[in-house]
Amino acid sequence: MIRPGNRLLAPGLPVLAGLALLATAGAKPTAAQQRADFLLGAPKVALTIKAGFAQPRAGSGGDTESLWDFTRNRLTVDTRDLSGTTIAGEIAVRTTERLDLTFSLGYSLSATRSEFRDWVDQDDLPIEQTTEFSTIPLTVGVKAYLRDRGRSLGRFAYIPSTWNPYVGVAGGLVWYRFEQYGDFVDYETLDIFRSTLLSSGRGATVHLLGGMDVSLNKHVMLVTEGRYALASAPLDSDFVGFPDLDLAGFQVTVGLSLRY
Repeated sequence: MIRPGNRLLAPGLPVLAGLALLATAGAKPTAAQQRADFLLGAPKVALTIKAGFAQPRAGSGGDTESLWDFTRNRLTVDTRDLSGTTIAGEIAVRTTERLDLTFSLGYSLSATRSEFRDWVDQDDLPIEQTTEFSTIPLTVGVKAYLRDRGRSLGRFAYIPSTWNPYVGVAGGLVWYRFEQYGDFVDYETLDIFRSTLLSSGRGATVHLLGGMDVSLNKHVMLVTEGRYALASAPLDSDFVGFPDLDLAGFQVTVGLSLRY
């Protein structure tokens, strides 16, 4: 019970032509050749910022009513109403041509307004409240690319591929904050009271992910990704008698990545 309270990469022909001209004639590079889309070696690090849509799973407690069950059953809240926005930053370090080690920090937030389904106040007005739910996952993981991310041209030039799909897994910690504020019903006295009910904490998390990098130029990529997070954590004393809060959910994001 509740206690009150994404320009694609230019083909490699201009690069080949430019290098052939330099090798045979020793000519000074033209301005067009200087703008060729190749890198001096394979990139080592990528920095990514992405944002998008987050949907909590808000799992049921099964035989024991979960806090999510309570919220759906008594308030005018459906699971889809709990969707919100997410933003994340990531550092990826290339370890092999197809494998990256990643470090990621994210933030997701939803705010859902509701009212009691079966109760109104003495003036037949709705009893209203707001549910806010946020998570901050900090993870370390690996991304495995399904094709080579580029090719070497001679000793120094590296031409990135136009697109590269990947899959990955990550693990770490997630911090959460669950807050409900507004008017509530005391089921013992049937009194209506105003309160803020809050729980925060942390738990272990595992993320399964997949996405694609699309080159815009030699340094910038468009990144699209979907990831599913698994996690749960205990509730604070404002919510008594509920099992651990389900923190699992799905995210879809789009962003930009700089590679060096």
